[in-house]
Amino acid sequence: MPTPTITLREITKDNLDQVLDLKVAIAQENFVASNAKSIAQAHFYPEVAWFRAIYADETPVGFVMLEDDPPNESYFLWRFMIDSQYQNRGFGRRALELVIEYVKTRPNAAAIMTSCVPGEGSPGAFYEKMGFTYTGDKDESGELMMQRIL
Repeated sequence: MPTPTITLREITKDNLDQVLDLKVAIAQENFVASNAKSIAQAHFYPEVAWFRAIYADETPVGFVMLEDDPPNESYFLWRFMIDSQYQNRGFGRRALELVIEYVKTRPNAAAIMTSCVPGEGSPGAFYEKMGFTYTGDKDESGELMMQRIL
């Protein structure tokens, strides 16, 4: 079976329901907000929210949202999820590589930041495999801050 092509696509009225139907595994629900909440938040922060559906060929498999803030030279992986039935196939790794390549094109981008909730099932180990390191800081909600130098 050929390896699917991973792409990042705009969310439109035509694919919105499919993106809203994507869910992480039950054990992962404490680590990422729903796509509905993320898309709603994006619409209240249009000056910085950059969000896309993650596709494997023609199938939506995940969601990503960045805080894309060139005036402050700040690029933060705000949300990242792969639907439970599509995990462990390399889709997340390939999608995050595309996100990192996008951030590298942004003005004065020196690093991409993210945060994660610690605990069993946390995405921290995945982010570490992708070159992120813990900064030693926590955000206002107690999430552990991570960065990847570009």
